[in-house]
Amino acid sequence: MKILITGATSGLGRYLAEQLAREHDVLVHGRDRERTEQLAAQLGARAYVADLADLDQVRRLASEVPPVDVLINNAGIGYGKEREVSAQGHELRLAVMYLAPVLLTRLIPAAQVLNIGSLGQASIDFDDLMLERDYDGINAYRRAKLALAMATFDLAAERPDLRVNVVHPATFMDTNMVRGGGGTPLNTVAHGGEATLRVLAMPGTGQFFNEDQPAEAHADAYQLALRARLREATEPLLR
Repeated sequence: MKILITGATSGLGRYLAEQLAREHDVLVHGRDRERTEQLAAQLGARAYVADLADLDQVRRLASEVPPVDVLINNAGIGYGKEREVSAQGHELRLAVMYLAPVLLTRLIPAAQVLNIGSLGQASIDFDDLMLERDYDGINAYRRAKLALAMATFDLAAERPDLRVNVVHPATFMDTNMVRGGGGTPLNTVAHGGEATLRVLAMPGTGQFFNEDQPAEAHADAYQLALRARLREATEPLLR
């Protein structure tokens, strides 16, 4: 199988790339060219470089990548203490962990999509989608992860030809993101990685997994009216 992994140079993405490259044709994405090309050389994989905080680079990435069997939208960004924006002026966490995966999924032909989500989800304030008031990094992260779950469920309903799920690999894995955010690691990357690989091999679509067990996402993710509102708000952001 041909598998594209975004955010593959560290943490969960790197673990998945290392494991999957043993049997599959892996395409590794990263933001840093040197690190991405080093990983690709190590694994015998192909390297793709783009900053997912820039939707123009997301489009370029999609134009360079061939059709794949599996797209793993793994790239993420930690909480952060101050509000930051993307190249297009969108709140940074929403841009990287929601807008970029949605756009990549639209543009790259694939048979299966696995979105890396989180149990940490928070309701979206559609009157302040970009968190311009009372910014909080944890809330920004959680809203982006809820938006990704909502998009996953929408896509599963719209595309019966596509197997698409979202997984919370493990709580507080020992990653740079967790440590950088002041968290205390509770699980190894291997623990979350193995759970993710098990989900990748499972049949079915439109599901949220906590590690490798079917679970419930935030209640808002199942509200059709809220998902419709998110779709409506998303379209102008992707133009």
